[in-house]
Amino acid sequence: MWFLLRLFGGVTLALLLGLSSAYYSARDVGFEKFIVSNGPWITDLTSGGVDAGMYTRARVAIAGLLALNKSEAIYYIATRDSAGDPLDGNCSYRIEGRDPDARWWSITAYANDNFLIDTPSRNYSVSKTSVVRSADGTFVVRLSPAAEQQNWIATSPDGFDVMLRLYHPGTSVVKDPSAALLPSLTREACS
Repeated sequence: MWFLLRLFGGVTLALLLGLSSAYYSARDVGFEKFIVSNGPWITDLTSGGVDAGMYTRARVAIAGLLALNKSEAIYYIATRDSAGDPLDGNCSYRIEGRDPDARWWSITAYANDNFLIDTPSRNYSVSKTSVVRSADGTFVVRLSPAAEQQNWIATSPDGFDVMLRLYHPGTSVVKDPSAALLPSLTREACS
């Protein structure tokens, strides 16, 4: 009887430790070695590729990314602004730049649960085809909880991340994603 109880306890403990270590690894550990940084933007070039290990695939599944390989799309994520400070849902931000070298691109804000931010305005994203540009070709996108007139993406006071997707990125971007010309992300004001 004691043998069965110890066996059951050992198997239960092994399962709990194994599952928690897999969950922890899929969320955080080991990600840094595949990260490429470019200003406030980071990307994992193994996402969606044949080089993706089981933990990268698990991270992609948890985040709901449905990633393509890097020749088809590169996904940059910003959790911090260009000054290195964490994004704050009580602050407003400005994303400023030119069209990245890609056939099509989009900038989208996501809530902390990796889903679109629940907002009545449904202003989740801007893209190459919807952004309003200045005469010199530059654009300014506002991220804030309060509505703006144009190029506005709603944020959540509970926190948010921003994703920049580059579909069919240019050869130079695929070759060196850390040197790609990407927009800046600047904090403007906090409430």
